[in-house]
Amino acid sequence: MEEREEKKGFTIRDRRVSSQQEETEKEGREKTENGPASGSLPEIDFSSFIFSLSTSALLHLGEIPDPATKQREKDLPLAKQTIDILGMLKEKTRGNLTPDEEKLLETILTDLRWRYVREMQK
Repeated sequence: MEEREEKKGFTIRDRRVSSQQEETEKEGREKTENGPASGSLPEIDFSSFIFSLSTSALLHLGEIPDPATKQREKDLPLAKQTIDILGMLKEKTRGNLTPDEEKLLETILTDLRWRYVREMQK
């Protein structure tokens, strides 16, 4: 006695379009629920990332006050590490930046390095 297996077919549904619509609607609901403050952050691009790192270095150099404590505190090892990260980014992104991004990175890096040297000589 042979048992005969019935082959069941299957259906393929392309749900990408509906998934994209659902995701867009979900994002819209989240923005509405979380209020305007959550959507007020600036867009992240390479330049804003570089500015963020440079601000961190300035904070550690004691050039700007800590936003939480309102005090200027120096942490030169952290400042050096952040400056070194910017230098590494310059090397790793060579040839992949726009002229404006390249100039921004070079200008910020030069300025931070001079500030660091000045602080080390005090």
